[in-house]
Amino acid sequence: MENLIERGAGVLCHISSLHGKYGIGTIGKEAYEFADFLRRAHVKYWQILPLAQTGYGDSPYSSVCCNSGNPYFIDLEALKDEGLLDEEELASCEMPAGDIDYGALFNTRFDILRLAYARFDITNEEFVSFVESGEFDDYAVFMSLKARYSGSFNEFPDSYKYAENLAIKEFRETNYKSDYCFWIFLQFVFKKQWEKLKAYVNALGIKIIGDLPLYVAYDSADVWARPELFCLDEDLNPTEVAGVPPDYFSPTGQLWGNPVYNWDLLESEKYEWWINRIRKMRETVDVIRIDHFRGFDRYYSIPAGAETAEVGEWKQGPGLKFFLQLKKKLGNVPVIAEDLGVVDYGVEKLRQRTGYPGMKIMLFAFDGKPSNPYLPKNIQENAVVYSGTHDNATALGLLKRMTDSQFTVFKTRLRAALRDEGVAVPFKTRREAARALCVCVLASNANLAILPVQDILGLGDEARMNTPSTATGNWKFRLTQAPSRYDTAILRKMVKEFNR
Repeated sequence: MENLIERGAGVLCHISSLHGKYGIGTIGKEAYEFADFLRRAHVKYWQILPLAQTGYGDSPYSSVCCNSGNPYFIDLEALKDEGLLDEEELASCEMPAGDIDYGALFNTRFDILRLAYARFDITNEEFVSFVESGEFDDYAVFMSLKARYSGSFNEFPDSYKYAENLAIKEFRETNYKSDYCFWIFLQFVFKKQWEKLKAYVNALGIKIIGDLPLYVAYDSADVWARPELFCLDEDLNPTEVAGVPPDYFSPTGQLWGNPVYNWDLLESEKYEWWINRIRKMRETVDVIRIDHFRGFDRYYSIPAGAETAEVGEWKQGPGLKFFLQLKKKLGNVPVIAEDLGVVDYGVEKLRQRTGYPGMKIMLFAFDGKPSNPYLPKNIQENAVVYSGTHDNATALGLLKRMTDSQFTVFKTRLRAALRDEGVAVPFKTRREAARALCVCVLASNANLAILPVQDILGLGDEARMNTPSTATGNWKFRLTQAPSRYDTAILRKMVKEFNR
């Protein structure tokens, strides 16, 4: 296996975080404008979070179907151009700038999309072919059932809960036009719009890095359609759930609650379900970041019903067998391995054998230890270095929370790291130090250097995307406008200076 990622700079900005008039970022004109910004800044990679339709909690890492597209991202103006919405209906979708109000979106957006669907010709040849492909059959039935019965799938009537063939066939036929085709329509529109955007981005010389969560949500079409692939009991309730053990950041660990995989059954099927998932992901993006890569070596399993993650145990994952089968089926897939957190010899050995680059976070580099793996001098070429990720504070947010004495120490260590890279960047204030940290990222030896858009724009805690182990207030950040010409020029200068 080999590393297929060329040297360059990237920007992390999820679709939901783009600015615009409709309450959440979309794959409409603002996405094209953002791609133009990346091109002007000579950036080669645009990293996003999972594109899938979100479920309860609005996290992109907890979707109703792992291969779906989020209907919130559909470009409404394109629907108007196609005659599926009128000016007044489009205007009714406008929402205030600023953070995303998911409650308001949930209560209004699907109604507008149903209006568009009502005017759509479901007999047109392209759509009929899309329906008949069966790609989103499980998803469409699942979402139609949820629209009818609400709640989790384990609360459906038994014939639907257990997906009995005759009952599902009758339900699909009865609800074909009213619900089933509506959900297919959303995926049809999303896929066409996304393919158009991706072609535009790629034509600019920019590759899209997508995010593949290791686990899927319990209340999802994925688990409902193939419950045998997960550790569930005969009532389809999880027997084991995923998480991570206690550590410095979380004394009781993190209890994610996703059902863990029945890896023995997956192996007996030559990992067909997983390989199909990655195949579809490759059709959607250019590079795949596998979240929680360590779970392929060993995964942390917690008994269902536990109140914290303190009582879990490590179990063996599929290891290299999976990745050899993946290569056999799909060839070399460009992958970034998210190997942060608890990493032992087994994880590192697996990553090295796959050849995938791991991740380094510059915010974690300055504890004063010369052996710190995130210090630029210790970062190898086959790595992807970030100032921070969607799970971290912004650079300025972290620096602003430091005491004066802590910040003094930080400045000394950052200057030393820059000197080690042969770079001189004058800075005094916290804002200037946040910018210098970005320079340090780009100056590192890592093949790929990625900056969150918040750090490029010098934003603080108000722009943080997610705080792990918190249930509310996450995934809401949005830009108020496109990056300015000044921001573009600064980024372009840094990218060119370090030959990225």
